[in-house]
Amino acid sequence: MNAKDPYEKTFPPLPPSPGRAFAHTWWGHAWLRALEDSALDGQQVKQGRRYARSGAVGAVSVRPGGLTAVVRDPDGTAHRTDVLVQEFTEAEWDRLLGMAAAESGHIAALLDREVPPELVEDAAAAGVELLPGIGDLDPRCDCEEWDHCPHTAALCYQVARLLDQDPFVLLLLRGRAEAGLVAELEERSTAEAEAGSSDSAGEAGVPGALGAFGILGVLASEVYAEASDLPPPAALPEAPGQPPTLDTESGTEPPGLDVDGVEFLAQAAATQAYRLLAEALAPAHAERAPQPGPTTAHDAVRLTAEAHDLRVRSRLSAASDRDRAAMDRAVLAWGFGGARAVEVLEEDWTPDRASLARARAALASAWPDGADGADAGAGAGAPAPVLRRIRSRWTEPGGDRQLRLGREGRWWPYRRAADHWLPAGPPSTDPAAALAALDPEEQEE
Repeated sequence: MNAKDPYEKTFPPLPPSPGRAFAHTWWGHAWLRALEDSALDGQQVKQGRRYARSGAVGAVSVRPGGLTAVVRDPDGTAHRTDVLVQEFTEAEWDRLLGMAAAESGHIAALLDREVPPELVEDAAAAGVELLPGIGDLDPRCDCEEWDHCPHTAALCYQVARLLDQDPFVLLLLRGRAEAGLVAELEERSTAEAEAGSSDSAGEAGVPGALGAFGILGVLASEVYAEASDLPPPAALPEAPGQPPTLDTESGTEPPGLDVDGVEFLAQAAATQAYRLLAEALAPAHAERAPQPGPTTAHDAVRLTAEAHDLRVRSRLSAASDRDRAAMDRAVLAWGFGGARAVEVLEEDWTPDRASLARARAALASAWPDGADGADAGAGAGAPAPVLRRIRSRWTEPGGDRQLRLGREGRWWPYRRAADHWLPAGPPSTDPAAALAALDPEEQEE
């Protein structure tokens, strides 16, 4: 680091890569296209590719606006090589960060070391070109070539490998370091969430005004409070009732009627009614916190969990705008906690300051040596779980563990599998217990 470039970051030399493609990600390929389409001498670029493959590029220094490395010729001659990239203006950063903060998926993708194509497209539409184009990579080398020489080309090829691993290299070139960038995205997303909460609170007065005129009727709890001489509750049946069969084999069913589907829905309704009645008749029912009513999307998950017919499951998936894999994940979540678990799976919300303060207090209590709400430290006698927060999710950088904070304040364990995060257990009020559920062997010890 230095006074001029306080965010400079140096990457050690990469090993030779004979026969290896220099870019595997789409943004890495876009970087190389900017080089290959700009260079006037294709032979120089090919020679630079050979230099990079042979390990001729030394440590790469990345800073806002430029790259620097020493590149050696086959005879050992060293050349100071630079490639300059235009930094974003404050106005351009404001537009880019505003778009990224508005979409939780953009932030999550960046933290997973991915560049979402939608972010690049939206930014370009707003006049912010995140990825370099033709002529945007400005070469400078002490070999005194005025166009891309083998040395600047080799540096660009090597940087493509770095970009594959960490797209924040590109954002650093544009002017912002990872730590400050993530902090600003966090601040913006929190501010947006609080603004949305304020708007909702402002609208909440409308139903009250309507209720004053009798438009919304009377609460059932008020009627119940005034009632007297109510009969005792009915006894719980031994099992859910069995709906009548609709398959009469007479061929008189209305055209287009899916008999199997209707029978399944009738049986599912009877089972759900039995379950709700059992809960209502339980002694502790009155002391339980009210649960949110199921949405259509949640009910589709519940029905899928009960369905054994693949046709029914497919229709429920399509009706709730989920593909088969997404529905399987939702069913898995449902088994751990019903509708709330599905909400945690599919909703990435931003805690307000009060919720965030409570979460940080829970982390500090679980890991008194270091939880600060952004990176969680160690619990008593346990290795330090490094967890980075973005919105309502605390993720192990580069690992496969994650904690998600539900709106009710409980912590849900998640484990990464391939390209998705999967629910891995029921929730807990203790984040340490939720995280320990991801390592059952350690928990038993």
